[in-house]
Amino acid sequence: MSDALTLPAEARERAGKGASRVLRREGRVPAVIYGGKEEPTPIHVEAKELVRQLGTGHFMNSIVMIDIGGRSVRAIPKDVAFDPVSDRPIHVDFLRLSKDSKIQVAVPVLFTNEEASPGLKRGGVLNVVRHELELVCESDKIPDDITIDVTGKEIGDSIHISEVTLPAGAESAITDRDFTIATLVAPSALKRAEGEGDADEVPATEQGGDAPAAGE
Repeated sequence: MSDALTLPAEARERAGKGASRVLRREGRVPAVIYGGKEEPTPIHVEAKELVRQLGTGHFMNSIVMIDIGGRSVRAIPKDVAFDPVSDRPIHVDFLRLSKDSKIQVAVPVLFTNEEASPGLKRGGVLNVVRHELELVCESDKIPDDITIDVTGKEIGDSIHISEVTLPAGAESAITDRDFTIATLVAPSALKRAEGEGDADEVPATEQGGDAPAAGE
């Protein structure tokens, strides 16, 4: 897991749409920390710093230490609302974490050793069905990604969740089926060539005896 991020914040004394609009005009983003058997804590954070951390690509998958006036709250982002026009963040929900808590997160999937896949070397294409896996993890053991080795994979092979070794402290959130993560498919050019080859094969017809002479 990536090192915990630190996000300075201030307590939000006033709630409501009007107060939130004032904060946004001042370059702040309203947010709330909930969970952990405590009352929700309304806060606001600097918009520029939030945008910077969102730009890292792993903000939603990171533990964030929220510093509220010298008091740190350990949390994980659960939802970020964006303005539909400007695409700027306008609100953030954080889930407060206790030391032994488990949470559900979406972890990106990476594929390795593609050069060791016979199917890919033949021109096959890796069709990724799930770019992320929904995992239930211990809050201090969230993996940055899940790496899947495609060594030996042939065209027509599929990769299912049962083949993936998950890190300690993590398990799939989907437990009722062995779902597909990726398949190795033939490229369209190869499919066309095979189809044309089948069409060129004209079945021979049986001919009993000699062919009749002309005029018979």
